[in-house]
Amino acid sequence: MRIAPINYEEASEEVKQLWEDHESEHIITNMKRTLMHHPLSFKVMMEWYPLYAEVAKIEGVGELGADIYSYAISSQNDCLICETFFRKILIDAGRNPDALDLSDKERILTEYGRACVKQPVKVSDELYNRMRAHFSEEEMVLLTTFAGMMIATNLINHALAVDLDERLIGYEKAGAKKKNNSTEE
Repeated sequence: MRIAPINYEEASEEVKQLWEDHESEHIITNMKRTLMHHPLSFKVMMEWYPLYAEVAKIEGVGELGADIYSYAISSQNDCLICETFFRKILIDAGRNPDALDLSDKERILTEYGRACVKQPVKVSDELYNRMRAHFSEEEMVLLTTFAGMMIATNLINHALAVDLDERLIGYEKAGAKKKNNSTEE
């Protein structure tokens, strides 16, 4: 960890209010506690939730497809926290994240999510056209924006070496670094 996560007891009144408002609907994680050092950064990154909800509304995607998409992006980015978070969701849903049986939409979403990490400057026309066979222009903007938000989340965890949340321990991919997202060996 490079920045100690905020503790509720030591937080400013503004951060305590953010914490309470967020905790009424979502879990407070190490990444969120780290982001709370800068309230606007926290607020911006929490827009992930409405984007996720919109992705889940896409016909044939749903929450499972949104989770698979998030997992593909995070695993391609080698983000211990996000990858493990989505592994837990998939495992708890009875799915094997190491051998997913994917629908056509889930397969193309996985491919597109990974490409957004590997080739962010230019996703191939061939892949984009295959995506367009499944998704409207509006959905493509949403899916690409969501990929960017997921990549930003991965970046925060990597750059700030946020520690893995205790509730995720035991869900890591075999061989994953256990302590944090640090790239140092």
